[in-house]
Amino acid sequence: MLMVHEIAPLREQLQHWRQAGERIAFVPTMGNLHAGHLRLVAEARGRAERVVVSIFVNPLQFGPTEDLAAYPRTPAEDAAALEQAGADLLFLPEEQTIYPHGREAVSQVVVPQLGEMLCGASRPGHFVGVSTVVCKLFNMVQPDLACFGQKDYQQLTILRRMVRDLDLPVEMVGVETVREADGLAMSSRNGYLSCEDRQRAPALYQSLQRVAQALQDGRRDFAALEAQGSELLSAAGLNPDYFSIRAADDLRPAEAGMAQLVILAAAQLGRARLIDNLTVSLSPTT
Repeated sequence: MLMVHEIAPLREQLQHWRQAGERIAFVPTMGNLHAGHLRLVAEARGRAERVVVSIFVNPLQFGPTEDLAAYPRTPAEDAAALEQAGADLLFLPEEQTIYPHGREAVSQVVVPQLGEMLCGASRPGHFVGVSTVVCKLFNMVQPDLACFGQKDYQQLTILRRMVRDLDLPVEMVGVETVREADGLAMSSRNGYLSCEDRQRAPALYQSLQRVAQALQDGRRDFAALEAQGSELLSAAGLNPDYFSIRAADDLRPAEAGMAQLVILAAAQLGRARLIDNLTVSLSPTT
């Protein structure tokens, strides 16, 4: 596996692969890799001849009170895991490479409305940071396809909209969430959980399952179901941020007759902010 830190050698290697007619898949990450990230690499490996992974802890998507300095960084372990997983190139840029004129002066990519709801309402500017850095990385790598985990469902929806609106020639591939045995979605921030909080954490996924089953059973009182989901989180010792039922394609509030829904939830548990979601397919009703 090749490791590069600058854009010029990255593009030089990518050009060789393109001239050989090889498809390039891209997996952007912030490192501290777990089995969920490696599932993305495996998906990319099955869809392209070459797999590029980036590790960059993007300061633009952290708020002033968030965990940028404390965010776990494990580059040596990450590189070893990626090599074993079959990645061809690891791009490890410094902040100066991504934001050569400073993060405050960089042109920004804004996806309105989608980026302002749910997690965007709780974390102002977060998704501007995400869409800006992913757009820059797409321009640096120019992949044929990119793989993202569905755990960050709102993020994936925003990036799909960005690609569509900016006519970027990148196929967006959503990959199913990888979970622990008790259902907790894998996340780098799970390492913040104390032993006691780790025992409580599966309640997030369990609450999604309870509400999904109610929808499957025919309930359509969405506001009451959302309130029920939040109450389940509180009862388990989590501090809910939101619990929301939305249209799966564009995150509009759910309405009767919609066939494809997604239930999204976020909650604080100790030092960790947990997010998760569950898609639900229903028979269309009037």
